[in-house]
Amino acid sequence: MEDLDFGFNKKTILVVDDEESIMELLVYNLQKEGYNTLQAYDGAQAVDIALKEKPDLILLDVMLPKMDGISVCKRIRYSLNVPILMISAKDTELDKVVGLEMGADDYITKPFKIREVMARIKANLRKSEMIITPEVANTTNTVQESPEQDANLVVVGDLTLDLKKVEARVKGEVVDLTIKEFEVLKYLAAQPGEVVTREMLLKKVWGYDDYVGAIRTVDVTVNRIRDKIEKDKANPKILITKRGVGYYVVGNKT
Repeated sequence: MEDLDFGFNKKTILVVDDEESIMELLVYNLQKEGYNTLQAYDGAQAVDIALKEKPDLILLDVMLPKMDGISVCKRIRYSLNVPILMISAKDTELDKVVGLEMGADDYITKPFKIREVMARIKANLRKSEMIITPEVANTTNTVQESPEQDANLVVVGDLTLDLKKVEARVKGEVVDLTIKEFEVLKYLAAQPGEVVTREMLLKKVWGYDDYVGAIRTVDVTVNRIRDKIEKDKANPKILITKRGVGYYVVGNKT
């Protein structure tokens, strides 16, 4: 198979599922698409492999022996900032919310269509690859900024986004965001004061053209961002909800 899809073929994906049939289906199709694969059949093994091998994306089942998928997701998020797509037979709103609040980037329910899973994997890898840049050494707290550095900064009110470092600050204090959270905030901050619909965020940030069952993903992600950037989440000053429409970032871009 030719090396197409912007190099996505060479990405490594960790598949975590204790059902042999599901594992075989996912691994077969992933390898057919040209991905490298790693397999874990329980939660403890998943954590060990993820932290050791540092895959580019993780497909994570919720119901697992030894450690459930929610706990695995939470544990991995402490150390890795890679896309995590949770897969589960549970289709309740609460299950989705809990999974997403623990740091998952998306939630896919069983039974799933393999084409949908592959499309979401590609979309998440594409966005992840677009935002990851070479690490920049920064050994001092005070560095004189050059015009090039200024071009990498998005400043809106108290919010500062460093696009090169993939770093967010609120009033100068660093905020620990996942890649997906940073992408959402970056998209909103690029057009401060303008309300962006959930559908538009799914299309531009997640790369999805099919929004069915995914709208809640945006709401939970925004809720996670607020937990980190707002002093009073009940009375947000930076990331605002326009009820029934979408979200916007307050302030003027400088």
